[in-house]
Amino acid sequence: MVEHWTFNPQVLGSNPSLLIKIIFNMILTNLNFILIVTTTLFSIGVLGLVLNKKNILIIIMSIELMLLAVNLNFIVFSIYLDDVLGQLFVLFILTVAATESSIGLAILSVYYKVKNTILIEKIRITKG
Repeated sequence: MVEHWTFNPQVLGSNPSLLIKIIFNMILTNLNFILIVTTTLFSIGVLGLVLNKKNILIIIMSIELMLLAVNLNFIVFSIYLDDVLGQLFVLFILTVAATESSIGLAILSVYYKVKNTILIEKIRITKG
């Protein structure tokens, strides 16, 4: 015998606004959790930029982590506000981030072939 589950408003009592409050609280709880995660990811990226003074690869990864945290934030609010504009903006940011990473890594690989190092101190010396 197969039981079919259907929504029964009598389970929640005679107050249908209670269901709306429960759903709204679930959405806000999930939204708060995602905002905490994105803030943590962005903070880790900022710490990677601030604390790292030597390796340019860690700087590039920190910038990418910050961009991905911002993208996740845009997607969450786009879904929450039921607006497609945030998702389109994420596509443009991902395109720019991929281009930035590929160009940065290409320049870095050429520089490594010439100088045999990727330390920032050596790059700053060859600047002028």
